[in-house]
Amino acid sequence: MEIALDKQSAVIEHKSYARVGLLGNPSDVYFGNTISFSLGNFWASVRLEPSTDLVIVPHPSHDLVQFNSISHLVNRLQNEGYYGGVRLLMAICKIFHKYCKENNITLHDGNFTLSYDTNIPRQVHSTVRQRWLEGDEFIRSTMEEVANIAVEGRKALLEKDYIKLVALMNHNFDLRRRMFGDDALGAMNIEMVEIARRIGAASKFTGSGGAVVVFCPDGPSQVKQLEDACHSAGFTFQPIKVMPSFLSEVDLQTLGSH
Repeated sequence: MEIALDKQSAVIEHKSYARVGLLGNPSDVYFGNTISFSLGNFWASVRLEPSTDLVIVPHPSHDLVQFNSISHLVNRLQNEGYYGGVRLLMAICKIFHKYCKENNITLHDGNFTLSYDTNIPRQVHSTVRQRWLEGDEFIRSTMEEVANIAVEGRKALLEKDYIKLVALMNHNFDLRRRMFGDDALGAMNIEMVEIARRIGAASKFTGSGGAVVVFCPDGPSQVKQLEDACHSAGFTFQPIKVMPSFLSEVDLQTLGSH
């Protein structure tokens, strides 16, 4: 996370980078295993500045309330859901207020304006989470299989078995596709994966859709093939920028104790 403070204008900005799930399933949602890393290409930022009233600023793209037509509105909801980032900003304000109250921290009467920005691709929406909560046997068992892929992937990475890594990444996506179904994943998301597979590379979603992570075991020549194929299909191609962890030693020890 990057922190910038302009003392003269008293503006505070925080930036946090996106997380790519290389293998496995979300440990914070499905109690599984995952191998992930921070991605410098995509980020979310929050800006806090003094103001007369407390203002939560809707994002001009992610919190739309004005549409060209009802079809535009419906397509937007189907592709990106009902919510943008405003609810998250409101929620963090509520949590902050609760924390201060419970810890006898007195807040001054000054107000602020809170806004955000992000270039992180939007995710796929489905009923898988609800089915998992309801104990659906197929979803539960498949999620367990996906979690085991992370365990196998760790071994493959340590042993530099890149052929195995390719197989695991592809199998990871195949399992996800079986759970979510093509309608939920969307033709464009699936095509992003298939483009990489057609040149012999491994590919899977970075998270819940909107972007894919690709591993090219054959090196630079295969990367060039991938870049050309992506450009021909109208997709954006970016070499991954891996960011270091911002966790402190205390954070790591705390996580390790659970």
